[in-house]
Order: sequence, then structure tokens, then C-alpha cells
Amino acid sequence: TRACLKKGWYVRGIDKLTYASNKKFLEEFKHYPNFVFEQKDINDLDWLYDCDYIINTAAETHVDNSIVKSDDFVHSNINGVHNLLELIRKNSHFDMPTLLHFSTDEVYGDIVKGSHKETDILKPSNPYSATKAAGDQLILAWARTYNVPYNIVRPANNYGIGQYVEKLVPKSCKFLTTGRKIPLHNGGEPYRMWLHAEDTANAIITIIESGKRNEIYNISGDFEQKNIDTVKKIVHLYYDLDDVIVEKSDLDMDEYCDFSYDREGQDVRYSVDDSKLRELGWKPTSNFDEELIDIVKYYKETFIW
Repeated sequence: TRACLKKGWYVRGIDKLTYASNKKFLEEFKHYPNFVFEQKDINDLDWLYDCDYIINTAAETHVDNSIVKSDDFVHSNINGVHNLLELIRKNSHFDMPTLLHFSTDEVYGDIVKGSHKETDILKPSNPYSATKAAGDQLILAWARTYNVPYNIVRPANNYGIGQYVEKLVPKSCKFLTTGRKIPLHNGGEPYRMWLHAEDTANAIITIIESGKRNEIYNISGDFEQKNIDTVKKIVHLYYDLDDVIVEKSDLDMDEYCDFSYDREGQDVRYSVDDSKLRELGWKPTSNFDEELIDIVKYYKETFIW
């Protein structure tokens, strides 16, 4: 939203404001004259606003929550997409807006070596990624049958200031603040790719300005590491350990982490090839280790239950 507003584009924000919403950003956006907000579930939309793009970031996203109970994931990630597609289809006597849909790298399932391309088969491993893959398939079907224009993006793990505390970086800071051990499943061995939210936003701007339609784009940024290494860096920054003689490799992570958790259907590694997107002129500009300094500082000073 911020990137679109700064471009001078008119933005109408639609959000049902779930537990994971950050209303501080909403207060920021309301200062823009080109922004209007409406609190609403995308499943309850019954008509379309006059627009060129519907950028669908609405989703239930936390894998662990989907394993416990998947109903909300079906509601948002499948039924919500279906409703948007039907609204666009019914608008076919006018110029149909393009549905720019946020999917995830998780729809491909895991990969031990190499990286997934946009043409690879989808093999989701958990209820969250399965519902996201289902949404992707609905879009492709509505495009072929009803000529609904679309772009699908499949980004890697996003990070940045403002994430809800169920995500790894803010969650780690929260547990350190409360003096509890960070729950880290599968020994922290799974690999994840990390992509700054601003790089993701710039990728969306690049795709829109390219005028491309009916394409799928991976967004990776090409930075990956084990979850345990991510947490080591967070611990280091949280306790200012660079001021003492201790290396990250020397940290006793049993002191900071609870390794008793194992996630059902765990993906050992995600990796996507984003060379197709880079051909449009996009490239990431954020450095994970540099950005992490301010992010940890923010969550250390801004406690979120």
C-alpha cells in the first residue's frame, strides 16, 4: 500500500482487520488523500470498485494455525479468491481489472537442491499451502474459461518491521523479552529464503508498470539460511553480544530455544528461481543482516502481545 500511495496511485484498502492486523499502518495511510479504507471481508464484497488492479494480499498465513484448524484458511484463501474472481467475471461487459494475487513459494512444496520455477508442479505440504495452491488453480481456470486477467506472485518468507508476532523474527524477540525459550521446530534445521517487504512491494510495482498480464512470477531475493542461524543472529543482536567476545557459532542455543517441537509435514527447504521477474528489471536491494539490526531493535522496544 505504501509503495502504491507514494507513486500517487489511488488505493482503496479492503481489510477485515483480523488479530494479525497492524492498525498503526492504517493511521499512516489515512494521511494520504489518495487512500480510502473500508473494513470488510473479501468474501462479503458484492460489487467491484472502478479500478485497474485488485491486489489480493488477503490470506490466513500461519502454517501452525492451519494444522490445528483449517476452516479459516479455506474461507479466506479459497472462498475469498473465488468471490473476487466471480466479481471480476461479472464485470466482463466493462474492462475487467487485473487480479494480482499473492500466492507463496510454499505451493511448490520443499526442494532439497536447486530452485523451483514457475512452471513446476504444485505439491503443497500443509493445509495453508494447499489452500493457497487451490486459489492459484481457481485463478488459472477463470482466466482460461472467462478470460479474467491475472498475475500471480509467489514470494519467499517476507520480513520487516510491523509483522505480527507469530512470525519467526518478531516471535523470537517476544520470547526473549518475556524470558522464555523460543519454540523452534525440527531442531531449527529447515532452510528458508528471506525477502524484505519493501523488495516485495517493489516487485509488485515492477510487474504493474511492465503491463504484463496472465503471468506467474517467483520472488526470492536469493538469501537463504537455516532457521537456527536466523535465531542465532536475533539472539546476538538482542543481547548486544557483539560487545563481548563470543561468536554466533559458540552460542549455546539450548539456553535460548526449546527444540521439543516438530511440525507435521515439515518442509525442509523452500527455494524459488526469480530470474523471470529479474528480466523485467527488478532486483532486491535489502541486506538481511543489515535490516535485522533495526528490526530486532524495534521489537525489543515495541512489545506486542
